[in-house]
Amino acid sequence: MPKITDHAGMRIGYLQKTSLIEYPGKISAVVFTQGCNFRCPYCHNPELVDPSRFTPPLDIQDIFSFLETRRGRCDAVTITGGEPCMQAGLLSFIKEVKEMGYLVKLDTNGSFPEVLFEATMSGLVDYIAMDVKAPLSRYEETVRITCDPAAVEESIGIVMRSGLPYEFRTTMVKGLLNLEDFKAIGCMIKGARHYILQRFVVSKHLDERFAQAGSFAEEEISSIADMLIGFVGRLSVR
Repeated sequence: MPKITDHAGMRIGYLQKTSLIEYPGKISAVVFTQGCNFRCPYCHNPELVDPSRFTPPLDIQDIFSFLETRRGRCDAVTITGGEPCMQAGLLSFIKEVKEMGYLVKLDTNGSFPEVLFEATMSGLVDYIAMDVKAPLSRYEETVRITCDPAAVEESIGIVMRSGLPYEFRTTMVKGLLNLEDFKAIGCMIKGARHYILQRFVVSKHLDERFAQAGSFAEEEISSIADMLIGFVGRLSVR
């Protein structure tokens, strides 16, 4: 059992013990961190974003105890949220996960490039999934909070230069994004290895009014995908 070091500020709201889809080609456990600096209205994990909906965080020791039992049967740990990079204890947590022999996939919104840079340069992560919410000019409008779009742009560069397997992804919410927005995103990530267009699915949302938000029709999705194919190495729709 690894020695638990300083994980102060590392709040884990939920642990999914097994996933076959979160880390491509691997069996992973999924750690969901509490807290996010964005307020995307369509977010389907409001209990990880809105502090008024937080449950008591899980005990870190219990997480490591579980991972100890899964050695040899689970390949990886995916860390998602919320926004993991705002967690003060993130890097030390990942270090101990890696020392147990697990691969680590990090999901991020890209707003903390300094943390992302340290994680990649230190060899702490093996796969990165970064959400690209909107064109830079419309970021604050989309994430519904004051932010620094230049930080997102910096993170895109860090991911693309990392040498790691990675994916960028955008949730397709009609009314928030249009055809020109997707073209602008394509320009932002031009040359990326993999870009995923995620269909908007009606679920629970941070802003419950988005339970009525529109989804793009399949013909519209096909048109957007066709437009973007030339920007990236691989394009997926899910």
